[in-house]
Amino acid sequence: MVKTFFFFFIIGILFSGCSIKREIKPVDKVVDEKICIIENDAVKKGFLVAYKEGLEELGYKVKVLPSNSDKNMCKVSSVYTARWSWDLAIYMSYAKIDVYENSTLLGSALYDSTYGGGRIFEKFGNAANMVKSLVKELYPNKIIQK
Repeated sequence: MVKTFFFFFIIGILFSGCSIKREIKPVDKVVDEKICIIENDAVKKGFLVAYKEGLEELGYKVKVLPSNSDKNMCKVSSVYTARWSWDLAIYMSYAKIDVYENSTLLGSALYDSTYGGGRIFEKFGNAANMVKSLVKELYPNKIIQK
């Protein structure tokens, strides 16, 4: 009985810290219908495709700028980074999106499953769907198409 309790107690402690971190600071005002995304050459192209599609589904016009572009080239610009990891399969383990108006941070989204080992089924989800989910939370004030 004591051994069983001790075993489950240790398992509970180990998995209590294994969570997927998801922090969203939404863009609280729509300042322009056009958003420029500065391409990150170090990230898989699929991330950019999903990010662009997510914005377009919300009614934004998207312009992709080369990786060496300045954030001030557009009224609203965005930078991103993401990593993929291996744990039985390749999955997106980390993503961060920042949105700027000129040089002022308007909002950010963070997804970090690097310590989410105990939540194995959640971290192996479709990366494109995860990106689009972050976009919907990051830009809650959808532009209404006319």
